[in-house]
Amino acid sequence: MFVARTSTKLPLSKQTAAQLSKVVASFSHTYGVTANTPGLHLSGLHTRPAQSHRQFSSTSRTRLREYFPEPENDLIKKTDAAWPHPPYNVEQMRNKIYYAHREPKDFSDRIALFMVRLLRFGMDTATRYKHDVSSPKKIGDSNAVTETNPYHMSERKWLVRMVFLESVAGVPGMVAGMLRHLHSLRRMKRDNGWIETLLEEAYNERMHLLTFLKMAEPGWFMRLMILGAQGVFFNSMFLSYLVSPRTCHRFVGYLEEEAVLTYTLAIQDIEEGKLPLWSDPNFRVPDLAVNYWKMPEGSRTMRDLLLYIRADEAKHREVNHTLSNLKQNEDPNPFVSEYKNEGKPHPSKGIENIRPTGWEREEVI
Repeated sequence: MFVARTSTKLPLSKQTAAQLSKVVASFSHTYGVTANTPGLHLSGLHTRPAQSHRQFSSTSRTRLREYFPEPENDLIKKTDAAWPHPPYNVEQMRNKIYYAHREPKDFSDRIALFMVRLLRFGMDTATRYKHDVSSPKKIGDSNAVTETNPYHMSERKWLVRMVFLESVAGVPGMVAGMLRHLHSLRRMKRDNGWIETLLEEAYNERMHLLTFLKMAEPGWFMRLMILGAQGVFFNSMFLSYLVSPRTCHRFVGYLEEEAVLTYTLAIQDIEEGKLPLWSDPNFRVPDLAVNYWKMPEGSRTMRDLLLYIRADEAKHREVNHTLSNLKQNEDPNPFVSEYKNEGKPHPSKGIENIRPTGWEREEVI
């Protein structure tokens, strides 16, 4: 062959030969030359073979590594979180956090709910997420969780959905915080505490994503989906928040309702033994999660991690529903305010007085 004749005239160095061997190995894994086609890989335990040929991960099994290795630095030991996570009581996470739905009261609420349902349909399609139900349930049904039988999922499918969900959920808080920051500078007026809470929300959602990325490395297909979703979603939120901040906060409140439902079903799957890798006593949650949520010793299972994340999503649900009930340019942020009567239940950063459908304006202002 022509290639064979020319190659004899160009001797390869050891470095070039090693690079070529890596390319050949990567090619064989990617196009199915070997028996093990890579999928979305889970870390911490040996995983079952991937059931889908969709390239959610391009990392070969022989080169599987931690997606975010610790940086090597001679001087810095660690970097603390910019917004330390408030302490959560375990019993409160189990008993006070549950799926709830706020009924729309006006046209703005209905528009927000319709857009969430549209986004949910697209996300379900992209991540191949389905439910088998004995009878069709609607979002507003009180028994939407208890009488819903989850479709047979796997740890891999759950991680695909969670990575995609968190990559989208971290956008609204950053967009809203950025626009309110610019508005405060432009108008030379105080923001009454909204910016900090919105940026903290975006930071918290990103910590969810980084935690899941410690367990799995997305491939080119998921990266492409996230790139497209972020481009569309960021610009849509940017323009929408300029037009109607109230509708955007209601939209995020409804979006977080869906997140609470998703994590509730994942927790149920673990409790029912449908996800054996995450039920294995040898499974370790990432140290990133242990340090951020300050998870106590003996409560560091995957179920415990999802309880913390679900509580965070429930808190975002409460915050955005409440902010949507307020006058956007006048009212202070009730979640960082001091109250005259501290003994009366009121909004806070914790979940001790959490209100699933948000606080009404007359209750906090």
